[in-house]
Amino acid sequence: MELSALQTSLLCLLIVAVLVLPLTVHKVEENLEAFLFVCGTIAVTVSHVWSGHLIGAALTEPIKITLAVLIAGLLFKRFARAIQSGTQTAVLKLGFKCTLAAIVFILGLTSSLITAIIAALVLAEIVPLLPLDRKGRVRLVVYSCYAIGMGAVLTSIGEPLGTIVLAKLRGAPHFAGFWFLVDHLGWYVLGGVIAMAILSIRIPLVANNTSADETAGDPSAHSISGIIIRAAKVYAFVMALVLLGDGLKPLAEMTITKLSSDALYFINTLSAILDNATLAAIEITPDITLRNLVFLLISLIIAGGMLIPGNIPNIICASKLKITSKEWAKVALPVGAGLLVVYFAILHIVL
Repeated sequence: MELSALQTSLLCLLIVAVLVLPLTVHKVEENLEAFLFVCGTIAVTVSHVWSGHLIGAALTEPIKITLAVLIAGLLFKRFARAIQSGTQTAVLKLGFKCTLAAIVFILGLTSSLITAIIAALVLAEIVPLLPLDRKGRVRLVVYSCYAIGMGAVLTSIGEPLGTIVLAKLRGAPHFAGFWFLVDHLGWYVLGGVIAMAILSIRIPLVANNTSADETAGDPSAHSISGIIIRAAKVYAFVMALVLLGDGLKPLAEMTITKLSSDALYFINTLSAILDNATLAAIEITPDITLRNLVFLLISLIIAGGMLIPGNIPNIICASKLKITSKEWAKVALPVGAGLLVVYFAILHIVL
């Protein structure tokens, strides 16, 4: 659909608000789910895309993720002691730094098979048990979520991005099968996951070997009410992102389809606030070249880690561990910017 100049301006202002306000206004940061829901509602209204189908999607799409969070929370409550014992054993036998690197590496590479959601839920349970202070905890979560986001794209079951790409390229000329993305992205993803694991090694051990974060001993962490509230927040977050994604889709269709692959590589940083599957659905067509496909996917998965709304693992871990938008951005934005530049150079050399 064609947007008027006024609609385009309003949607651009909305994007700026979504990017800036959670980082600068404390009240917005505290009520991020409500803020994104309001922004999503405004976006859909401005774009005139309200429909029964959209309302149904906004209500139903978060259900699977919410149920996964709820069920996993109840299971982790049941096996909390075993998880704590296993984590402590890993630290003793492997050493602190090797344990951190192993967590990032293993979750990153297995997320394409166990799904990004399960990998994030496991991460959110393990991190509070490690001898980390608040800053160290945030750093480990950010590095791990980058790794999970990279790894999950490799198959159709890891996350929706991979599902959409393989579905769109199933026919001629690519005839994409289950291992298509592993064949064409595998080495780039492996390099990124290893890089995140190496970064995790630099996280310092807390001197007294206990977490300095006041939430480490939070009795509500595994309470039934705490689990239900956390699942409800994830539901609201995902519902808001569905509305925001559909509301901004007409603007994306008007602009990104006219850009070169190099320009799209950096404009895809919008994936930091938009579902990367939405952008992939717009940008990827059956006749896309392999070079352009790799450029687009690398930029989407990197940008998805830069802010909390960018990826489901970010949302799950930030909710469980009470990580604020500022804390996330302070670590994730420099990492994401560095990855974008390094991969851009590598891709231009290799492809």
